Amino acid sequence: MAESTKTGKQAMPETRAASDGAAEELEAMYVKARKAFEVIKDWPQEKVDEMVLAAGWEWQKEENRKKLARQAVDESGIGVYEHKVAKIFTKTIGTLRDQVGAKTCGLVKEDPEKGLKIFAKPMGVIANVVPCTNPESTVCCLGLSTLKTRNAMIVSPHPRTQGSTAQTVELGRKGLRKVGAPEDLLQCISETSHAKTRELMGRCDFAIATGGAALVRVVYEAGKPAHTVGAGNVVSIVDATVDLKATAAKIVKSKTANNAASCSSENAVALEEGIYDEMLEALKAEGCHLCNDKEREALRKYYWPDGKTLNREVVAKPASFIAEQAGIKVPDGTRVIMVLGIKPGPDDRFSGEKISPVLTVWKWSDFSEMVDRIGRMLKFSGEGHSVSIHSLNEERRTELALKSNVGRVVCNMGHTAANSGGWGSGMPTTDSLGCGTWAGNMTSENIDWRHFLNYTIMTNPIPEHIPSEEEIFGTYLKKWGRD
Repeated sequence: MAESTKTGKQAMPETRAASDGAAEELEAMYVKARKAFEVIKDWPQEKVDEMVLAAGWEWQKEENRKKLARQAVDESGIGVYEHKVAKIFTKTIGTLRDQVGAKTCGLVKEDPEKGLKIFAKPMGVIANVVPCTNPESTVCCLGLSTLKTRNAMIVSPHPRTQGSTAQTVELGRKGLRKVGAPEDLLQCISETSHAKTRELMGRCDFAIATGGAALVRVVYEAGKPAHTVGAGNVVSIVDATVDLKATAAKIVKSKTANNAASCSSENAVALEEGIYDEMLEALKAEGCHLCNDKEREALRKYYWPDGKTLNREVVAKPASFIAEQAGIKVPDGTRVIMVLGIKPGPDDRFSGEKISPVLTVWKWSDFSEMVDRIGRMLKFSGEGHSVSIHSLNEERRTELALKSNVGRVVCNMGHTAANSGGWGSGMPTTDSLGCGTWAGNMTSENIDWRHFLNYTIMTNPIPEHIPSEEEIFGTYLKKWGRD
């Protein structure tokens, strides 16, 4: 590593500097993290994997998951306790499942034909900025990933959920102590602040921040390499080839998971004209209420009081609470509130991300036109993230994947469970979804252990081979000649 990353001392702009006391606190944390990192940076794979399992064991224990979920819901006032208990298990065990057999230490790949050997190296001390929507499971996913790659991690919790994030980190430290690994590989800032977060990112060797566009800008201003993520705005297309009742059940189960706190939650459904009425009835049978024009306007005013900024009080709240606050009446047992989409883009805020159990409904007859319409919605909100489709038509699924500027296309599954890894999905398990250059991110992949490694490539002599004209230009010359 370069000398600057060894010391961790890099000048921070005065406008973003923390107080002297906070700077001293963060410097002390970095020094402890660096010392712990130096202990394990040359450990063999077997010892690293034991350390990873020790932390994972603590995080997946039912009594620990219940405690963390309860604390997170109480602190933030958002989400569903039972869903959080299940999610911490899914994210922890799913991450460990994805790591089985993965080589992250020393020689990890050979290519004898090319004379290449590839060695994996850790990055150092990683700053992890955690959201209030997933203050526990994000620590679990990324903690297991940074430990697997022999890195240290210092967590910056969200101001609203400092306790649950700190407790998650402490459980991981307990696991590390049990197997004789340095506990300071996992640390958490106390009394977090925006200034401390900026200072931390500038001080560490790498950063990962799970949040929206505003956070992306702050991260890159810190001047260190980083992984960031983007906003979601999942539109789920439904056509006439699928079982409508089963599809409605999947969508509503996904939409109501943790009160739609996830960026992978469906924000809209796009229904084929021929099945539009029948699918609406199937959604209503699952507890969805469709607003009339008056109700829609009342909801719009509650959601965007100034016409453009989402009311934070709606985030991950139950549909009944939202209806009451908006002054609209919904049937008992309503799980999701639906509104009709009017126009893609800023003129209709319902075409964007809502982070709550409100679902926008669109109608289409021309599939390609609907894909283009989704593209306009994503330009407004959520480009780079994900889209969804319920269809048995492979050509339509492929067209959606080819034309949409997103990192993920989920087919015939509830989007929330599948998009960031699930038991019936091959997506890598994560709580941090890269959205590519479309959202100003370094990667469009699901961020896991693979994104926290450096590589050294060693090359050995191989027999020289200069390709012939035929090998390189053969196909071209046959078609176009030599002129």
